[in-house]
Amino acid sequence: MSYVPCGSVERDEMLREIGVSTFDDLLDAIPVHLRLKGKLDLPPALSELEAYRYLASMAARNASSDEYDIYLGAGIYDHFIPAAVDTIVSRPEFMTAYTPYQAEVSQGTLQVIYEFQSLIARLTGMDVVNASMYDGASATAEAVLLSITHTGRRKVLCASGLNPLYLEVVRTYTSGIDVEIVSVPEENGVMDRRKLEALIDDTVACVVVQTPNLYGLIEDMDGLKAMLGGALLVCAVNPLSLGVLKPPGEFDVDICVGEAQLLGNAISYGGPGIGLFAAKKEFVRKLPGRLAARTTDLDGKTGYVLTLQTREQHIRRDKATSNICTNQALCALANALYLSLMGKSGIVEVGELCVRKAHYLADQISAIDGFDMKYRGSFFNEFVITTPCDAVELIEALESERVLAGIPIERFYPDRKRELLIAVTEKRSRDDMDRFATALSRAVANTKVVVD
Repeated sequence: MSYVPCGSVERDEMLREIGVSTFDDLLDAIPVHLRLKGKLDLPPALSELEAYRYLASMAARNASSDEYDIYLGAGIYDHFIPAAVDTIVSRPEFMTAYTPYQAEVSQGTLQVIYEFQSLIARLTGMDVVNASMYDGASATAEAVLLSITHTGRRKVLCASGLNPLYLEVVRTYTSGIDVEIVSVPEENGVMDRRKLEALIDDTVACVVVQTPNLYGLIEDMDGLKAMLGGALLVCAVNPLSLGVLKPPGEFDVDICVGEAQLLGNAISYGGPGIGLFAAKKEFVRKLPGRLAARTTDLDGKTGYVLTLQTREQHIRRDKATSNICTNQALCALANALYLSLMGKSGIVEVGELCVRKAHYLADQISAIDGFDMKYRGSFFNEFVITTPCDAVELIEALESERVLAGIPIERFYPDRKRELLIAVTEKRSRDDMDRFATALSRAVANTKVVVD
């Protein structure tokens, strides 16, 4: 498949095959007054070299992650992507693949989805994994909907450390269906379990906890499920943290969700994301999205199919358990390739590097006058720093030095102007982090308005 467009010979052959004389014959159903008259108003044609230079000049107006030290997080992270990932996903049989409804012509795509599900199941320690969630936020919302349907209850408890963007999507999904969403207060940045216990009753459908949470802190999951009675436990995770932390399956989590962009997909403009959705086996027939499975045909050969769901699951809203209807197979392929290339030891090493580097940078910044850690709990690769001046001013000052310093907590909570969320990945070297700390110190010294 060369992507070279058809010539006149090929077009004429296709027209003869479908029984028409000209292309205009195909437009008979379109009223004449709605058809384009005349030629498109296009600029003069360019040679390949001229087109390349024009497009390159446009692309150069964007900031490249190769040119900046990036400390942005809160769901989208700047991790290293092995070259083989982009090379393989760019193959035309993958790049142009469509939704695999017809198993007989979609074996490659179906196997990719199956391998993705299998790898995520091993990573999370859960029984069953689906495919085709839009992102971590929509996966979380789908988990809430499943919990409501399964329990018949209408109250949802969300830990206050849940990413506010996820919570916003949950509220959107549940608007109009008489669901009460209650925030569980925090203590030192993590969920207050005593407050949670006081909120638990027989009207609660599920409790949603994110770990590491918005602030990068690791929530205490031990014994949490036993507190919930008949409510389900939904856990949102950073999948790379599972290289160094216990998987959700070991905490008796009912549904595990997360954002998988960081497993081999670029940060781009904050997307595309890809949502993870893993669950206990008892929920296998209630999963949203698609589920690929392995089987054997009449000749005993291995085959892959979409299973346990009719096509109504995807195209008939009145009969579907969920109305999510996407196919993120290309992003899932990148995930599967990344996990395969890194292997178990590689995932562990990346997790360990993130932890060590994040703690190193936290120590370096905390040593600067006016800066301090907001929370003292255990964290993975993100942490919140209190700043001596408006955090947005610091971010703007460091952009000129090609450093994206982090995300101001003010973005989520307007009254918290002097707090900065910083994420560190394995890509940041010691020199990068030392330069960042020095730039912060210099920026504070040059800031006109400093808060005492």
